Amino acid sequence: MATILQTKIGRKIGSAESRRLVATDHIPGVIYGHGMVPVKITVERRDLRVALAGPAGVNTILELQVGDTKYPAIVKELQRDPVKRVVRHIDFMQISLTELITMDIPVHLTGTAKAVLSEGGLVDATVNTIQVRATASNIPNEILIDVTAMGMQDVIRLSDVVLPNGVSAVGDPDLVVVTVLETKIEEAAPVVAAAAEDAATATPDAGAAPAGDAKPTA
Repeated sequence: MATILQTKIGRKIGSAESRRLVATDHIPGVIYGHGMVPVKITVERRDLRVALAGPAGVNTILELQVGDTKYPAIVKELQRDPVKRVVRHIDFMQISLTELITMDIPVHLTGTAKAVLSEGGLVDATVNTIQVRATASNIPNEILIDVTAMGMQDVIRLSDVVLPNGVSAVGDPDLVVVTVLETKIEEAAPVVAAAAEDAATATPDAGAAPAGDAKPTA
């Protein structure tokens, strides 16, 4: 079920107007797609935060109320202030609930790879998201990858990732998604100790003055 998000239409154009809207906790935006004429809209920051607060986050399927029309849509792009990191502009794309769409879905690792931990290794995800293709109703909130059975030399590639029915991965099947890092460091203490011992037993220079005869410098 889509999440309803109210919008306002008829906003003025220009950077000054955009700054005024942002200062009053309103976000200027636009909705486009499927042959429609792009419509400039405004959403309240609080309403947007609530709409995207579910497990799907920015992948939430929205039902935008634009004037007297409702559009199924997704967030296509969020533009943020480089310093304050608040959203300054938002692009929505109208979608069809029955057609395939492509989205980036976050990756999360589950399980504990005991075989890796026992050898001082660390399981690491090499990507944060995987791009998938599915209908809007089949888009998953996240992709879970079980690493329990991984060993020190193992990798998980894109082709190994199990996806829900109706969902397919987009990209190189050989892309490494999860790998193992070696965290053990060879001990250097014996080498350091041997060097110190050699220095202590070294024969002093024949021309060197005894330490007791050393005179202070000016």
